[in-house]
Amino acid sequence: MAHGGNVEAGPITRALEGMIFGARPVVLALFAIITVIAIALASQLRVDAGFKKQIPLEHEYMKTFLDYEADFGGANRVLVALVAPDGNMFTPEFFTSLEGMTTDVMAIDGVDSSRMRSLFTPNVRFVEVVEDGFAGGNVIPNEFSATQATAEEFDTVRSNIVKAGIVGRLVAKDWSGAMIWADLVPESDTNKVDYQAIAGQFEALRGKYEAKGFKVHIIGFAKMVGDISDGARSVIKFFALTIAFTWLLLFLYSTSAKLASLTVFSALVAVIWMLGALRLMGFGIDPMNMLTPFLIFAIAVSHGEQMINRFRGELFFGGLEDGTVDELRKRQGVDSLTAARCAFRMLLIPGAVALIAGCIGFATILMIPIRIIFELAITATVGVAITILTDLILLPVLLSYTRLRNMEKKREYRLRQLTKFDVVWAALTRLSKPLPAIVIIVIGALGWWFAENQGDKVMIGDAQEGVAELRPDARYNQDARAITEKFALGVDILNVIAEGRPDACTLSYPTMELMDRFAWHLANVPGVQQVITLPMAAKLVNAGWNDGAIKWRVLPRDSDSLRLATQGFETDSGLLNRDCSAMPITAFLSDHRAETIDRVVAAVKTFREKNNAWHEGNLRDQLAAQASEAEAKGEDFKSDAVNLRLATGNIGVMAATNDTVRAVEGRMLIFLYAAVFLMCLLSFRNPLAALCIVLPLVLVTELGHSLMVELDIGMKVNTLTVVALGVGIGVDYAIYIFAR
Repeated sequence: MAHGGNVEAGPITRALEGMIFGARPVVLALFAIITVIAIALASQLRVDAGFKKQIPLEHEYMKTFLDYEADFGGANRVLVALVAPDGNMFTPEFFTSLEGMTTDVMAIDGVDSSRMRSLFTPNVRFVEVVEDGFAGGNVIPNEFSATQATAEEFDTVRSNIVKAGIVGRLVAKDWSGAMIWADLVPESDTNKVDYQAIAGQFEALRGKYEAKGFKVHIIGFAKMVGDISDGARSVIKFFALTIAFTWLLLFLYSTSAKLASLTVFSALVAVIWMLGALRLMGFGIDPMNMLTPFLIFAIAVSHGEQMINRFRGELFFGGLEDGTVDELRKRQGVDSLTAARCAFRMLLIPGAVALIAGCIGFATILMIPIRIIFELAITATVGVAITILTDLILLPVLLSYTRLRNMEKKREYRLRQLTKFDVVWAALTRLSKPLPAIVIIVIGALGWWFAENQGDKVMIGDAQEGVAELRPDARYNQDARAITEKFALGVDILNVIAEGRPDACTLSYPTMELMDRFAWHLANVPGVQQVITLPMAAKLVNAGWNDGAIKWRVLPRDSDSLRLATQGFETDSGLLNRDCSAMPITAFLSDHRAETIDRVVAAVKTFREKNNAWHEGNLRDQLAAQASEAEAKGEDFKSDAVNLRLATGNIGVMAATNDTVRAVEGRMLIFLYAAVFLMCLLSFRNPLAALCIVLPLVLVTELGHSLMVELDIGMKVNTLTVVALGVGIGVDYAIYIFAR
């Protein structure tokens, strides 16, 4: 048994020991200087939330999203519902407030006023068939005055709403309220969207109109980020509470305020350095990544406690705390400097291996091609790497200067601690004998088999309605439920873009007919509430030109009639782009649960495969180029090719994210296990030891999956990263146990 300075170490460890402990003042001065710089950098950090950071921009669906973001808007929409307290929206007070709210929303920074929809915006119109043909106009007539409206004028507005077909979309099904749709200006390198500021302005609107007695419900990505950011502020208080509670536990365990304080101090230095590194790398604090400082603090405290424990063993007993109490009493402790050097020497290799394995665990998350995950992986990896410096260099140097009072009293207390659970340790020790060990291994294997079968049922994506990042009773989720109850159509929208030749809606009947069949096919998929598309609107117009006869509610086959049926639709209707070469088929879904999204996406893929309506890339650009070539040669260009491209809308974003998680999950975990196994093999040169370290991690991962199934938690980007982080953290103690 080695004691005190007799702990064996390799030449590299001894060289580092001599270098670090031979220049302790210099080491402390360097750490102090870097910490001051890190504090200055960390103080400049700002919240940096972004919609496009949350999505896999290289995914097929997101390429469609980016191609048509300018034409049809993105998935970044905010819905604001104003509801009358008495359930009747047809009052001067309600319409005055709705008009004022429409103006207020339009004035919010970041809102694209050209895409706003409300009863009071000019793009919300109605069309009806009259004796002389068509009549139409704004749903709210120009001469309408909300403050002086009569019962007859309200009846006219009600009639116009029905004619416009917006009940359930912009008007509540029970006529108790109305909705405002506000799309945000797309993000770009030159246009950074301040989601916190936008959410704050929407929240101010809520307060303004709720003070008048109305109910206001707000949902959308910007509002969700704002709510999460508000919760993140309370995390700072919780972090302070965590520090205090951690210090108390360390004090109760070590009976030394100095040792507890040094452990917490070293962990805080790691967190400060990590935050400074964030600023240095040009990152900000994303509300979705608020877990990271907690994570680094927890890892640093965990490894710091290992160093404290080893230091105390050297200080009290001159070595490891093994043997009987009588044997330990006979041992002589060493001075603080020797104890710190021995602790450093003993834990440098296992501590570094454990932390590097943690770095590998976090680095594997880089396999998920999403910007926010990239930032999380880099941040966590840098944080753990910094912990190597703070826990394995700074802490031992600080300990070398530490003098504990009442050494004998603390030594006796430690001896009592070691014998307090002798019965438990003796029972656990017996499990290491061959027969009990085999039983434990069999139980573990059975547990893995059960967890593997159960874990396969884990859902990719959201398993529940609402926003899983917020509590079920959070205001946002309450608003989402209220809007779902009051309105037939919510924020869960899938847009499939039908690409064709220029002027396809007037020159290509087959294109329009295929879109019409596709819309009918999609409308009959469970989970789809309604489908809106240009051919559906064109059929209504065609019937209008023929006395409103139902039998004429079809798509005309000749180009002139098609042109007549579609010429009244502007680009602000959201039904077509400028040259009618791209037309969205908009499906409103009942929810955004993973099974609903998978079912609808599968239906889209099935239809386009059966109807040869899928082409690689952007068919619109390809056909436009061919049309230009034909025109240059003086030739006619004809094409009825259609490309049904998935997908825009928030459901398109979720579908792309779910696909990314599904593709990466298995690969990421296998790579993680292989990397940890290889690292342990290189460090300990023992395949069985590496296997003993990795197998429990595999079991824990599968048990985590089965727990997610039981708790109805879906496998999303956020939960997938937690699984990987769990493996990165779990490997630490396995390495420490083997190293002893």
